[in-house]
Amino acid sequence: MYVKITNDAVDQFPYTVGNLRRDNPNTSFPKRPTDELLASWGVYPVTTENEPEYNEKTENIALASVPVLSDGTWVLSWSTAAKSSDEIEEYNNNISNINRNIRNGQIAETDWWASSDLTMTAEQTAYRQALRDITSHANWPHLEEADWPTKP
Repeated sequence: MYVKITNDAVDQFPYTVGNLRRDNPNTSFPKRPTDELLASWGVYPVTTENEPEYNEKTENIALASVPVLSDGTWVLSWSTAAKSSDEIEEYNNNISNINRNIRNGQIAETDWWASSDLTMTAEQTAYRQALRDITSHANWPHLEEADWPTKP
């Protein structure tokens, strides 16, 4: 990923070696031009900062749309911002739907236990009830692996 700089300002981003070739049809470039050669044409590599830690329940993360020069390197940075109450509600609804689908699948996997020619054990009955009650769990909808009942 590259940026094209003109007059010390970002001219084009993202920019590619293919763009450079199209912009300069009368110039022959090597198959893999060096960073030094590209710099002579105002084209520089762009690095991306490591994604910062953030709370996906309450924060949004976004990658900058334009790189900035930092210590001689063009860098794309991340930013975080608090989610709105509507975004938090949407996130929680999505997590709830995912967990309900997991729960429904786990119940469906054990439906055969309730066949008329079988008798469920107390553990099986308790497991299926715990799955049905999972939406009452203190951590709902943000369940950890340990919050789920253990299948007997």
